[in-house]
Amino acid sequence: MFRSRSKDEKAPTDKVTADLSKQPRDPEAPKGRPTPKRSEAQTQRRRAQSAPSDRKEAMRRQREARRADLAKQREALAGGDERYLPARDRGAVRRFVRDFVDSRFCIAEFFLPLAVVILVLSMIRVPQLQNIALLLWLGVIVLIVIDSIGIWLRLKKQLAERFPDEPKRGAVAYGLMRTLQMRRLRLPKPRVKRGERP
Repeated sequence: MFRSRSKDEKAPTDKVTADLSKQPRDPEAPKGRPTPKRSEAQTQRRRAQSAPSDRKEAMRRQREARRADLAKQREALAGGDERYLPARDRGAVRRFVRDFVDSRFCIAEFFLPLAVVILVLSMIRVPQLQNIALLLWLGVIVLIVIDSIGIWLRLKKQLAERFPDEPKRGAVAYGLMRTLQMRRLRLPKPRVKRGERP
């Protein structure tokens, strides 16, 4: 009752399949399996074509794909194409934060040029110039802190009004980091002019 089939019963089927595989199949005869869907057949073909022959080839293809992705991201950052932007720059909230920051003058964006001027003044061996450089340094830092606090408060209020239901985590910090970059060097590129309301 629970016996397995004997070797004699299995033998005829093995012979038949071996004989069928050697003989040419009639084109009109059924093939014994369902026809794959077009999408499945295409993916199988792509896999067969794109399967790398060795490890070096696989690494080379991976590098090329990464380069292509980075090139798309660079173009998106320059042009503002939402589809290829990095995850940190995507979405309506981040777009609004960028426009909010780009539409106003920020003292923090002039930090680098001012820092170079102050550094040059502090290197000159004249005590009055070194004192002026120190006062300028303190003044710039205080102004940046006050300006950043003002931007932080206004941006938080605007985000709460415009996007009450959307997640805003990290959006204000994203905006403050953008204020530290010079306008020409900002990525994604600014879409609004100074003084224009976002």
